[in-house]
Formats: sequence, C-alpha cells, structure tokens
Amino acid sequence: MTDTDAKSTWTAGDAGVLRLPSGRLVRGRGLRRPVPEGAAPAFGVYLLGKEPPRTPWESRWLRWPDFRTPADREQARRLLREVWTRAADERVEVACAGGRGRTGTALACVAVLDGVPADEAVAYVRAHYDRHAVETPWQRRYVARFTP
Repeated sequence: MTDTDAKSTWTAGDAGVLRLPSGRLVRGRGLRRPVPEGAAPAFGVYLLGKEPPRTPWESRWLRWPDFRTPADREQARRLLREVWTRAADERVEVACAGGRGRTGTALACVAVLDGVPADEAVAYVRAHYDRHAVETPWQRRYVARFTP
C-alpha cells in the first residue's frame, strides 16, 4: 500500500497520532491549526458545537459544545466505536477546535474501547497524545463512566 492509499493507516511518528495498546493509530488535532502535511485522513469525526465545513474525505459531525460532553451520548458511543473499528486499517482522525479537551476526551474513550481501563484512560491519553488533554472535571467523569 502507498501512503496515499485510503486503506493505509498513519505512521506512529505523524503529528498528533495516538498509538493505542492494540497498535491502532488515531490522529487527534485542533481544527484551528492547518491540516498537517502528509496523507489525508480517510475518515474524520469532528466534535464541535456547530456543524463543521465539509471535508474532501468521509466525515461525521458530533455536536459537542466546547468544554462540555457530547450532546447525544448514544451517538457519541456509536461514532467512537466507528473510529476504533476503522482505525484498524484506515487513517482516522478526531478533532475539535483546539485539539485538547473534546479531542482528548474522545481519544480517551477510544482507548477504553481498545481495552484501557476507564479510570486509566485520561492518564494514557495525556502520556501518549497531549499532557493537557481532557480539560474539565466533567470530561474526566465522562471518560471514567464511559462503557463500550
């Protein structure tokens, strides 16, 4: 597979890429920053209070106001499971405006889906993605209560 093949995954050293314990790779990023150089995602989930602009790749929008938790928890569970499933063989990204609070929370939930205990998932994402990930007490509580 080539680097531009939609069915290839990220490289562990790519900007913002989180390696899950299973080896799956998911990119987190802030939408206020330019898209990183290199291959484009095959699939993205965008965590914003309002609908994001269209992307040239397949994407989904999850209504998630800044500094909060998802507006629809069941939709969040379905989309985060899709992120985890597709990351097995596709370049998948999760992003919010800044790339830390909502993105970190979503990545921590994906880590739970990958087998990280819920009470350890925030620490895992902070150690392997961004030390400031998951910004609010209610985001931490959301992760701690997240069930696959």
